[in-house]
Amino acid sequence: MRRKELLSSLLGSLVLLSLLISLFSGGLVCYASTGEAELAGATRLTIIHTNDTHARVREGDGMGFARISAIVREIKKENPNVLLLDAGDTFHGQAIASLNKGESIVRIMNEIGYDAMAPGNHDFNYGYDRLLELGGLTNFPILAANVEKEDGSLLLDIYLIKEIAGLRVGIFGLATPDTTYKTHPDNVKGLVFTSPVEAARRTVEILKDKTDLIIAVSHLGIDPSSTVTSIELAESVKGIDLIIDGHSHTVLEQGLTVSDTLIVSTGEYGKNLGVVDLYLKNGKLAGIEAGLITKELAAETAEDEAVVSVIESIETEQTELLGQVIGETAVALDGARENVRTGETNLGNLIADAMMYVTGADCAFVNGGGIRASIDAGDITKGDIISVLPFGNYIVTKRMTGADIKAALEQGSRAYPEPAGSFPHVSGLKYVIDIGRQAGDRIVNISLGEEPLDLSREYVVATNDFMAAGGDGYTVFADNATVNEYSSLDEAVIAFVESKGTVNPSVEGRIAVQETKPEPMYYIVSPGDWLEKIAKMFNTTWIKLQELNRLPNPNLIFPGQKIILPN
Repeated sequence: MRRKELLSSLLGSLVLLSLLISLFSGGLVCYASTGEAELAGATRLTIIHTNDTHARVREGDGMGFARISAIVREIKKENPNVLLLDAGDTFHGQAIASLNKGESIVRIMNEIGYDAMAPGNHDFNYGYDRLLELGGLTNFPILAANVEKEDGSLLLDIYLIKEIAGLRVGIFGLATPDTTYKTHPDNVKGLVFTSPVEAARRTVEILKDKTDLIIAVSHLGIDPSSTVTSIELAESVKGIDLIIDGHSHTVLEQGLTVSDTLIVSTGEYGKNLGVVDLYLKNGKLAGIEAGLITKELAAETAEDEAVVSVIESIETEQTELLGQVIGETAVALDGARENVRTGETNLGNLIADAMMYVTGADCAFVNGGGIRASIDAGDITKGDIISVLPFGNYIVTKRMTGADIKAALEQGSRAYPEPAGSFPHVSGLKYVIDIGRQAGDRIVNISLGEEPLDLSREYVVATNDFMAAGGDGYTVFADNATVNEYSSLDEAVIAFVESKGTVNPSVEGRIAVQETKPEPMYYIVSPGDWLEKIAKMFNTTWIKLQELNRLPNPNLIFPGQKIILPN
């Protein structure tokens, strides 16, 4: 779309929009507009925001941190009244982050110039002590108003007040209570994640007389499965002007207005960069505009060389280790999110087999949500394995009955066919998901080796420490005694691949799906019955009965005849 046409279609977008159109040769995607007249004389504050980047520092899935930085700098040239905020899940997710436990991401964010962030559940993956250490290295605060130690003291700062262009901007952070089971439980042992709603209510009460504008940076998301969502937050707490949201990886192209609060979220991995303009007039919010700069649009802007230099420096430090070839694979190893969370993949089988190799257990479980990348056919490096398994989990063996193993399989398959991080990949086991049965009682035909699983017998089961501690709802693992602890999961896979030299795993039917149809219901025709009469008795139509029973003449039925009824 040409500049003139885009300006016409947006009906009043102001100076920043014009700048972005000229910068990105195509316009700001889905940019909401506010009437120009009502904003005359207002002070414009621009909020740039990211969330759920998961350490995607290089262009790939998303635009990359160097291009994000370049866009931030260009926007600041036009309007110095800018704040850059992040809604979490930032310090973890790729080898560049996990090799030095998040420090590399801190170095990059410091160079870009972030003003504040909230911690995501995965930002606790190195343990909360490490999160505090990372907070000591940042040039910006990590904020969370609802994370307390057991003694009631706060783990992190609650809020920050920034003065910009004569405005007092209050920024506070919130962490999801889901963190208690969406990182390893030991990472948050001794912490209490209190109600985000109550914490926000208290914080807004503190900030309302000290600020002109209140922004919540929340890692809550809008997924209904979350303990508390940002929608509930906006509905329950008055006085929040803007919520910068993360956790559910939701793309809100123009934001979502709930009550008097605008919720914004960019999706994931830096695929989009969020931009919000807030207009304040006489100390009051007079208007708000929100939109996204997409990866495709951002491609028109050159990367920030200063950030590129920082990334290259980090990569150089890590190259020797990451580039070490440990073996090769004859086939592409499938770790795609949509596949590992819904069914058997060859990579899931390889990882579970590696756990068996290291432990000698009777069977092994690995959750699909712990598999984070694929590997192309050819050489396999240590860096590849770390990208697949970035969480630093170690292997635990548990003593469990066959009934416990079945319960674990039931838990992992509850959501099927919907994708779930809990979906269980296995070694040593085969099982069938019967989608004709209710969740919680749908696993059938379980075999261990060549024999049916004995529900009363005890077995040694290998899993990762996340699941062993009850993560992803696997409380049945937590309820059973630990037999032993082993190396990290990535080290186990590296050792397994090295022992093989070349791997060639396949999808071999460890997990199958069937649908058991319920037994058909019948009606026995009595004297005086006709097809329409029977149909009315069972709340259906004679046409359906004719089709179901393949009756050539619907007017010709006989006493004693079986009529199949719809289920």
